[in-house]
Amino acid sequence: MANAQRDVWITGIGIVSCLGEGPEAHWRALSEPASTADIKTFAPHIVHPLARVDFDKQIPKKGDQRQMEPWQRIGTYAAGLALDSAGVKGNTELLGRMDMIVAAGGGERDWAADASILSGLPTAEQPERFLNERLMSDLRPTLFLAQLSNLLAGNISIVHGVTGSSRTFMGEEAAGLDAVRIALARIKANQSDVALVGGAQNGERRDLLMLYEFGGFCLKREFHTVWDRQSSPGFALASLGAFLVLESRDHAERRQASPLAKLSEVIVESAPRSAGSVEANLERMWDALQLGPNGTAVISGATGTEPGTSEERSFLARRAEVAIRATGSHFGHGVEPQFCMNIAVAALTLSYGKLFPPYDTTGVERPIVAEPSRVVVTGVGHWRGEGLALVERV
Repeated sequence: MANAQRDVWITGIGIVSCLGEGPEAHWRALSEPASTADIKTFAPHIVHPLARVDFDKQIPKKGDQRQMEPWQRIGTYAAGLALDSAGVKGNTELLGRMDMIVAAGGGERDWAADASILSGLPTAEQPERFLNERLMSDLRPTLFLAQLSNLLAGNISIVHGVTGSSRTFMGEEAAGLDAVRIALARIKANQSDVALVGGAQNGERRDLLMLYEFGGFCLKREFHTVWDRQSSPGFALASLGAFLVLESRDHAERRQASPLAKLSEVIVESAPRSAGSVEANLERMWDALQLGPNGTAVISGATGTEPGTSEERSFLARRAEVAIRATGSHFGHGVEPQFCMNIAVAALTLSYGKLFPPYDTTGVERPIVAEPSRVVVTGVGHWRGEGLALVERV
């Protein structure tokens, strides 16, 4: 029988980004904020590249690594870190019933082959024959398999032995919102005891930058912190992976696992946007959380794109008592895994008992002395999807 009051704990965190790998490295970097943006490699586009990672630590077989694209290696690595953090790595019995929910984008293109074909096609004497021959000879047979979004979950199963139910969601930021929402709902309803939830993105991709540039979403030329991009809106794509181990309180206590924080609620809106809709949705979701008057901080997933970022800023401005931090200024925007990453940061904030310093030139982020007892994580997609998560101290 469903039990809506079943507590859900965050017992494991696996994160990797431009700030490093693991909770400690991220907390140190967040506590001493500095720009990690790369403004040269993909100029004029700005990205936050992945820190140096020894993938052998979590993916020991070179053959496994070779058949993965970078985003899959990032995600499989982050998933391993989360399992280690939760103390369940190698626990065959538990991993055999651990559910997995992954937020994923499409696979990576072989952009060099694409560019070569597109360059040669206009001058080919027989364009159709040229195209067929090049597709047959230039594209690796494994490329098509590697582009399947659910292969991240498959690789996590193969490498780490997570073999419970598996779900993969696509849909940019909204996929990350719903991945966490459904994992939480299943555990609360006693349909699951423990779940691995998260995603990954390789932001160092010319094809991905091109796609987002078509929509005018990319931050270009000069880096500015998230709240200071109104004159030149856009997100700086990030290479990052983020996974959480979510677990019912009773299940965690039976195996004597310590919680990092409690994930109390996730609320999601995904209706089409109109003027003011982001602000209205955030207001409605905030009211539904029924927060107390004190002890709340906000970890914002603001992207820097407009009008969503301005509407979120306006919504937050009416809550002068709330301390705000936007992580996009620190490690960029990871799209699908961003919400999971920010929930991880919220859990770290409560675990360390303090909020990291502001990294902002506009005054939206202010210093805070009081110890937060809860953190609200915002997720506002660059064109669709809003959500809030409530993370509380245990």
